[in-house]
Amino acid sequence: MNIRPILSTLLRHKMAAALIVLEIALSCAIICNALFLISNRIDRIKQGSGAVENEIVHVQITGIGTDDNAEALTRSDLAILQGLPGVKAATSTNQVPYGNGSWNTSIKMVKDQKQPTMSATVYMTDDSFMDTMGLKLVSGRRFNTDEFIEWSVLNAPGSKAQIPAVIITHSMADKLFPAGDALGKTFYSWGDNPLRVVGVVEHLARPNEQGGPAQREYSMMFPIRAPYTLGATYLIRSEESRRDEVMKSAVDALRKNGPNRIVIEENTKTMEAMRADYYRQDRAMAWLLSTVIIALLVVTALGIVGLASFWVQQRTKQIGIRRALGATRGQILRYFQTENFLLATIGIALGMLLAYAINQLLMAKYELPRLPLAYLPVGAIALWLLGQFAVFWPARRGAAVPPAVATRSA
Repeated sequence: MNIRPILSTLLRHKMAAALIVLEIALSCAIICNALFLISNRIDRIKQGSGAVENEIVHVQITGIGTDDNAEALTRSDLAILQGLPGVKAATSTNQVPYGNGSWNTSIKMVKDQKQPTMSATVYMTDDSFMDTMGLKLVSGRRFNTDEFIEWSVLNAPGSKAQIPAVIITHSMADKLFPAGDALGKTFYSWGDNPLRVVGVVEHLARPNEQGGPAQREYSMMFPIRAPYTLGATYLIRSEESRRDEVMKSAVDALRKNGPNRIVIEENTKTMEAMRADYYRQDRAMAWLLSTVIIALLVVTALGIVGLASFWVQQRTKQIGIRRALGATRGQILRYFQTENFLLATIGIALGMLLAYAINQLLMAKYELPRLPLAYLPVGAIALWLLGQFAVFWPARRGAAVPPAVATRSA
């Protein structure tokens, strides 16, 4: 089809054409970035913590006043918890994934290093921690029995106790030791003595978003037995079908074992529930952006339908003359579809440039990653199809008008 008559017609209706182009450009820019943000949110939600989340129950308690016998009571608690029906393992730790803990520390490769290499989170673990969490050891070994230290010993005034070993995540190992030889290497964190890496686990997420997505798994485990007064966190692993039963039994057992303690009900839940709460805002944002995309598509479609209907009405005589000269309904229909395709193409081209401009702003303000090129054709195809669908019915009505009626009504 010769597009010169189409371009000539559009030039005579500059304002209407410009409005449609602008509407399509804005829709393209917003839709591309919204799809990208939705994808980022979904990717975040899909990320696991490294734990067997569907089998873990989290119970949080707090003591009334100080407890000089906290370590003994913690050992008693764990013995009771591990003996409950359906329990596979139980542990006490200072923080938990999705719990927004803040046990973070800087990492240095040499003692007198001025700027730390990175920041990592610290999980204090006993000999049941890895079994309870279901962590996968990819290299090295677990902590030996003689490597565990009581928190009270390490934290005592003037203590010379040292942390003999550390287990880190694969992500952290890649950052500190890019050559892939983390085992046996050392770094500095707590105190003046180097920490020796004895094991690497595949995944273990931080309790919060500190450091952003790139640092999500900068986590390490110290062989420190944490009393309940430190983290107030018990993790219990059970069969998935028995989690609710185990959680109720655990709460009852802990209340009986220590009357001067309070179970924090709102923080006592399955790890899957903790995960759901943690990502609630991400899910809400994904739904909001999806609604925005749908609204934009509807508004754009209505704009195209309105303009196409107006132009069909304005060109009734022109359509009648072309039909009288032998133009078929299909040719009239293709004329309006081609016209819409040209407008959409111009709008999409401008929209792509605007999409990158918006993405640059989001990168600067919110530290978002760069918009991948793959999202641009997705937005373009969606708007092209939308435009052809929206213009079809007005164009079809115009093409269906008999030539005699069209020329007489004009």
